[in-house]
Amino acid sequence: MDFFYPNFSNQMWQVFGLVFFGDSQRLVDAEHKTFRLEDIKALLEERGIAIYDTACAVRRLSGNASDKDLEIVEKTDIPALLAQIPSCHDIVCTGQKSFSVLTEDYGVPVPQMGTYNDFTLAARPMRLWRMPSSSRAYPMKLEEKAAYYREMMKQIGII
Repeated sequence: MDFFYPNFSNQMWQVFGLVFFGDSQRLVDAEHKTFRLEDIKALLEERGIAIYDTACAVRRLSGNASDKDLEIVEKTDIPALLAQIPSCHDIVCTGQKSFSVLTEDYGVPVPQMGTYNDFTLAARPMRLWRMPSSSRAYPMKLEEKAAYYREMMKQIGII
């Protein structure tokens, strides 16, 4: 896997559909109100994309999934996770919670949108990318989000 992307949300499959296929619905099964899991798995495997969250357990403090209303109960052991994917050199974050784990625990400054900051984790050079939130509530058109992700994936060498 070439990059690890914590904090994946449902609209991300539409972004990936645009980035890789030019079709926001390519990975969506609208009829069954779900996603094309086998197509998604094949795409991720083919492109070397790993997905995990920065927290293994969270507590909702209200009835929504807003970052401000989530409490991290158990953080993911990022160094142990990355030890399983030695070719990974990029971490992509979108949400404030995932950034707080990486910035606080590993001393990585938060980069500007669409860019990265270099850092070292367990003696491994890494890049932390900041991308637009994939949440539908984030005020950016889907096509604009996809443009950010397309450029990042070009720079990483995935496309």
